[in-house]
Amino acid sequence: MKKLPLSQLDAFFAALAAGQELYIPAGDAGTAAFTPWREGLKLTPALNTSRSAKDLFFPQVENLVDFKVTGKQIEIIENRAPAKPFVIFGVRACDCRSFDILDKVFLADPADTYYKTRRENGTIVTLACTEPEETCFCTALGIDPANPAGDVSGWIAEDTLYLQANTGKGSALLETLPMLEEGEKPELDQPVFDRLPLKDLDWSAFGGERMMEHFNSPKWASLAESCLGCGSCTFVCPTCQCYDIKDFNTGSEIKRFRCWDSCMYSDFTLMSAGQPRPTQLERFRQRFMHKLVYYPSTHEGEFGCVGCGRCLQKCPISMNIVKVAGTLGKEETP
Repeated sequence: MKKLPLSQLDAFFAALAAGQELYIPAGDAGTAAFTPWREGLKLTPALNTSRSAKDLFFPQVENLVDFKVTGKQIEIIENRAPAKPFVIFGVRACDCRSFDILDKVFLADPADTYYKTRRENGTIVTLACTEPEETCFCTALGIDPANPAGDVSGWIAEDTLYLQANTGKGSALLETLPMLEEGEKPELDQPVFDRLPLKDLDWSAFGGERMMEHFNSPKWASLAESCLGCGSCTFVCPTCQCYDIKDFNTGSEIKRFRCWDSCMYSDFTLMSAGQPRPTQLERFRQRFMHKLVYYPSTHEGEFGCVGCGRCLQKCPISMNIVKVAGTLGKEETP
């Protein structure tokens, strides 16, 4: 275990950034984001960022490849930048768990090489939560916010930052920082998590065993009735992984982009034969069935949600996975 006085935090960030790109959560509550560190940039006082650290491994938009057509010849232009190491500091336990979920999708055979390269080059430094929001419910999903995972786990207690390496990558990082001293893990106020209003959420009614019962539930009609289909929940979610691929003709070449998509949109999975989910109800159901039923049915019961609470905060009509799970769970549990 290593420790560092918070008075030396800027020097600590400067040392990290000297050898690689460093991202820290910066900005005010509601707009905080993982931002490339520069001298003078301060760590946000907000609990969490508006969008998750997923963006750094699976960006919202990326240019995959270009094509140049000359007569009947097609030239494939590999344009991805050379991989560079980077560090993300201040990732919360919920977002760190989301990487496990994304890994099972993007690193499954055949692996997504764009995502894989970023994961191999990224070092994750987590930060324990001491004052969670009332919208947090990660503990209901088996996540301990006071003991986050990552390559390096971090805790802030009083005026000191404590760091513990969990992987070889984490150990190598800490060895490059001579300003760190030996220390012992601090004691955190665990009871604060017991006071969260959503700590007792019951997920036992979900999973793949009763898939058709949930799928055919009449409750979906009332749940989906007020949904705007705006997709805000999907864009702030750290575990959503849907994307579309678009080709753009510049006049001299074709650029192929990958961009986030949302199952809440009317053109999601639109095909020449039509839209397989033509109603908002069906699209609404798809999102929550995937999180609560489809994903756990193929991943040993693990839910596609990490309890970060972003969808509770951002939905303009206050419809979220907690309300859906509560409504369906009460109905389906004998």
